[in-house]
Amino acid sequence: MSAPPKPLNRLKQAWRDRRPTFGAIATIPSIQTVRIMAQQLDWIIVDLEHGPIDLSTAHAMITATSGTPCVPLVRIAANEPHLAKAPMDLGALGINFPMITTGADAEKAVRSVRYPPRGDRLWGPFHAPFHWNVSMAEYMATADDDMICMVTIEHVEAVERIDEIMATPGIDIAVIGPGDLATSINKRGLIDDPEVQALMARAEAGILKSGVPIGGVARTAAQANAMIARGYLALALGFDWSLFQRGIAASFEGIKR
Repeated sequence: MSAPPKPLNRLKQAWRDRRPTFGAIATIPSIQTVRIMAQQLDWIIVDLEHGPIDLSTAHAMITATSGTPCVPLVRIAANEPHLAKAPMDLGALGINFPMITTGADAEKAVRSVRYPPRGDRLWGPFHAPFHWNVSMAEYMATADDDMICMVTIEHVEAVERIDEIMATPGIDIAVIGPGDLATSINKRGLIDDPEVQALMARAEAGILKSGVPIGGVARTAAQANAMIARGYLALALGFDWSLFQRGIAASFEGIKR
């Protein structure tokens, strides 16, 4: 009897082992920056929601993670199956779905990343097997289990329905988006506002109660350590542009000018 095919995605096992993983969101259409970040990060989300990145460039950015431990994910502009389809077929091993506010939204997202009968993903992963250096048969054998359905809780309505959302089978990780959550209650840019923080705490409690892995944004080492202590397993350390800003600022520390 032949051995079962080895999963392509190492993140799910890390989360099952309760090991925190670290990543960033790539908004700059650059193969080179992704390649640099992929040397040290567990995952990168290529941003097709807010960044100036088209599918051809996204494919190149996904390919830039080849030969590294970094797992490429893609954030799409809306919770629509046709937007999730191409990034998966180009080699991404997960889709970050924005603005999930109901259980029905979550179920739609889950079904978008899995083939029938578990979902509605259409067949056509012509380029994904090349990225992972496997045959089409090997890719298809683990495709459903390899693919990550990442839902984002980033609206006050989502917090109100957090138990309904998190009861949806097939969510692999739920992340809290503080920027849009603040915006949804007219607190634009005020992530540290007490009302925003209270909503984030409610979302966090609901996700942790469900047993689904939780992710979020860590702006400082102290914040990251506190989040890990509370059970976070996917920590975004920033955007590519913010990491560059911080690196440049750190380079000026101690210089007299």
